[in-house]
Amino acid sequence: MTVMLDQIDLVCRDMDKTLAFYRLLGVKIDKSAVWRTKSGGHHTRIPFGNGVELAFDSPALARAYNAGYRGKTGGGNVVIGFSLKTRRAVDATYKKITAAGHRGLQKPWDAFWGSRYAIIEDPDGNHVGLMSPVDAKKRSPGPNL
Repeated sequence: MTVMLDQIDLVCRDMDKTLAFYRLLGVKIDKSAVWRTKSGGHHTRIPFGNGVELAFDSPALARAYNAGYRGKTGGGNVVIGFSLKTRRAVDATYKKITAAGHRGLQKPWDAFWGSRYAIIEDPDGNHVGLMSPVDAKKRSPGPNL
């Protein structure tokens, strides 16, 4: 049996704030991708060309399909990684998102594995990584753990 990761599904307190954040990041989210009822947005599915999709659900929807849902948001134990085309794009994206009022957790730096890397926080406290392609010339010894 082969298992493949095909979806990351995040529960978000405010669908519109969450979608605005990810659009600011550069994720293309069509308005028709958002399932809404009279009470608001409840599900959004964003397919990426690599076979993985990012989805967002409201707490109300999560309670409807997951008997074990505990209502917690706040992230912090998972980093949702996005690749950017250049090192400069990491810096520019970090600056744009923090200037819009979102919290920066790790300023852009030349990471030891050779990428330019930064972490920002989405409206629900999820950590979002921004990473450039690896440049072998930028590699350095890893931390002494």
